[in-house]
Amino acid sequence: MNAHTHQTAPTQFVEANGIRFAYRRFGKAGGVPLVFNMHFTGTMDHWDPLLTDGLAKDREVILFNNAGISSTSGEVPTSIEEMAANAVAFIKALGLTQVDVLGFSLGGLVAQTIALNAPELVRKLILVGTGPRSGEAMTTLTPEAQRIFGASYDKPDHLWLKVFFTDSQASQAAGRAFLQRFRLRTEGRDPEANEKVAPAQLEALSKWGAARENPYAYLHDLKQPTLVINGDADVIIYTINSYILQQNIPNAQLILYPDANHGSQYQYPELFVQHVSTFLAQ
Repeated sequence: MNAHTHQTAPTQFVEANGIRFAYRRFGKAGGVPLVFNMHFTGTMDHWDPLLTDGLAKDREVILFNNAGISSTSGEVPTSIEEMAANAVAFIKALGLTQVDVLGFSLGGLVAQTIALNAPELVRKLILVGTGPRSGEAMTTLTPEAQRIFGASYDKPDHLWLKVFFTDSQASQAAGRAFLQRFRLRTEGRDPEANEKVAPAQLEALSKWGAARENPYAYLHDLKQPTLVINGDADVIIYTINSYILQQNIPNAQLILYPDANHGSQYQYPELFVQHVSTFLAQ
């Protein structure tokens, strides 16, 4: 057992594809590690420690910054395919031959592509708050997302109360609790993503979301057991996209959390850990 936690795991570095990847790994070693792929403009420190520490009780957890994000070198690619290729190179540089892959939002697009392009590497797939190529309202940011990201906030972190949570009293209370956990790590914390990250990621998102013929056919090639999780009221990547994933991935199950927006896993962290742990143990 690695004694480190989300708060104390040191940032390490490994070279692959000409990139110096920053990563942290902690939890129970010996089984199949779980590799996390982060959302739009997020860093390793944007994960909720209740999730990472909760899942690390039974397996090793690996957090990393992809190319051009925070403490990782290089440029942010303008395609999901390049991001996935970098992620595969990173995983292989750690000497790993099999992993489980979790992707949230933008990270879920990357996770799908990792599983498609390196199927021998990925045992199981967890897709959270994400969607398929050419998904519903995925060619650009949704109108709600444009308003949320375009607004100003009295504290920068309050953006996440709108991105991840609904306006209900219960959801906002869960959001405030998440923000407290989100800032718990103070030593060795990652720098925020720089101003070059969002434009490159938006370009990659627009390519992914562009209309194409038979857009969901590629999902039939995802043979890994897959768990799809979202809130029932996601306004960032509409909830219908999670249903499309579940309907087209051959071995997929879907869980929707009530009164929950894009960050449903942060509103129901204990339940999320329970559901993911059960899925990975099956």
